[in-house]
Amino acid sequence: MSVDFLEPVSSRSTIQDGIYRQLRKALMSGHFDPGQTLTIAMLSDTFKTSHMPVREALRRLIAENALVVLTTGSAQVPTVSLAALDDLCLTRIALETLATKLATERSTPADRKAFRHLVEEHEAAANDRNLEEMLARNQELHFAVYDCCGSPVITQFIQSLWLRFGPYMRMLSGHIEPVLVSGKYQPSSHHRDLIAAMDAGDARTAAKAIKGDIETTQALLRRLCKEMVEKP
Repeated sequence: MSVDFLEPVSSRSTIQDGIYRQLRKALMSGHFDPGQTLTIAMLSDTFKTSHMPVREALRRLIAENALVVLTTGSAQVPTVSLAALDDLCLTRIALETLATKLATERSTPADRKAFRHLVEEHEAAANDRNLEEMLARNQELHFAVYDCCGSPVITQFIQSLWLRFGPYMRMLSGHIEPVLVSGKYQPSSHHRDLIAAMDAGDARTAAKAIKGDIETTQALLRRLCKEMVEKP
């Protein structure tokens, strides 16, 4: 699989952090396949650096459960399963609905205007059949809302969950892409319901919209997981 989305890191003072941040973002965005092996040699060549900073970046990601270590010393993207999917979604719903309720209470009109703009950009990307842009705007919207909740601890835990959700995002994007290209993809109403509820100061309904967004994705991914297991 191509890793062209990764860029060389040149500044020695930030080289390990730069590698870590790029890999973390790529994993969270679903750029890597479930079960894909990431070798130190391959990544060192990609980043145009020595093995040491790559090894340290991988160790950090393994500690965050974003990767698993193989007996060869290489790292691997976690495989997917129904049990892990349901566990992640259960925890995501608990934390993300809490963050949304708090954000609804704290958000300003300017915040909500920014959220609405991201919803519009997400829908425009879908109309343009631009999958990468659509997924990026989706993630940006969610974290713009969560960052508004006022709790760095909650936001950090949510980031960790999204990082571990990366393999499922890869499955999701693989499913959505042909539908998007065909022009048949229709964005759900959850994002617009979220903004409308936040505008109304209705924290409960805003949280319900986020819960619905996660559960809709979970239902689709459960079907994809089952299809993967049932393949001969």
